[in-house]
Amino acid sequence: MPNRAQPFILVFALAIGAAATGCQSEDAATSPVEQPAVSGSTVAQNTADQPKSRTFELDYGVTVNDVPEGSRLRVWLPMPQSTAAQQIRQLGRQVPVEPKQTTESKYGNRMLHFDFKPSSPRPITFQVTWQITRNEVLGLDTVDPTAGLGDAERKIYLAANLKVPIAGKPLTLIDPNRLSRENPIELGRSLYEQVDSHMRYDKSKPGYGNGDVLWACDSGFGNCTDFHSLFISWARSQDLPARFEIGFPLPPDRGEGKIGGYHCWAQFHVDGHGWVPTDISEADKHPDLKSYYFGNLSENRVQFTIGRDITLEPAQDGDPLNYFIYPHIEVDGKTWSVEKTERTFAFRDKVDR
Repeated sequence: MPNRAQPFILVFALAIGAAATGCQSEDAATSPVEQPAVSGSTVAQNTADQPKSRTFELDYGVTVNDVPEGSRLRVWLPMPQSTAAQQIRQLGRQVPVEPKQTTESKYGNRMLHFDFKPSSPRPITFQVTWQITRNEVLGLDTVDPTAGLGDAERKIYLAANLKVPIAGKPLTLIDPNRLSRENPIELGRSLYEQVDSHMRYDKSKPGYGNGDVLWACDSGFGNCTDFHSLFISWARSQDLPARFEIGFPLPPDRGEGKIGGYHCWAQFHVDGHGWVPTDISEADKHPDLKSYYFGNLSENRVQFTIGRDITLEPAQDGDPLNYFIYPHIEVDGKTWSVEKTERTFAFRDKVDR
């Protein structure tokens, strides 16, 4: 039997459009009452004290419309996972049939997979509510002397992706005079600085958001996907393993509200230290936080998946996914139009009483 929605679930429906498809800033994920974004001095003070944490409920869902009766409907929903940076617990779900929980083999991303034939053309809703505790990540201060990558993992995070080449034109933009070879962390920092110099956060013109490195080289602007794809391209070209991470941002001020879209960032790996995060698009929008966002991530986010060119489990009939943050939907083996869906992303902070 399908699980019924929990009484506390609030649904904020977002029409599919620019607001629900593009990268969002931590200060752009809005709550009902707008508040100023956290200041650089506040972040510095938080980091000096101890890593901060944030516990909240998150609704993730989609309503699928106009599916012909008797057609085969397949839906994949990404699942956040517990890591050192976040603890995840599923609170409830509202679904038409019970899913299978699966894991794809390349990156270890988990998902809920639904496969059935609807008995009527009525709208079909899939929604999952999670409780998440997200911790501030202090990547420069957190050192793991045993950290290392196996051969298979290292190969993945040094290889090119379809839109992330590691040779050719992107490398001509690297200034060798600004490329530090002192150690891997300083190499990562010099690449971080050069990406920020080349790119400008701007979503006013079409073409952004695909993480296409060649496009980013030519345009010099884009959103978080474009910034971090260029960083990953450059890092891998310098034999520095790097990975793409994607999830959702929350506004700095506690409360509740809708979430307008995804946010992504990158991490690079240093043997004997561990993964070091970078959020260059946030640094570009908030120059006072530029130092902070090299090596640190605030608690105002949740990670869902890792990687590019993703083959789901079980495999989709369509092409590999550029990245996996929104529901993937197929009807009779063909990708269903986003215009025939409505997505649901909302959060509620948990307040200690």
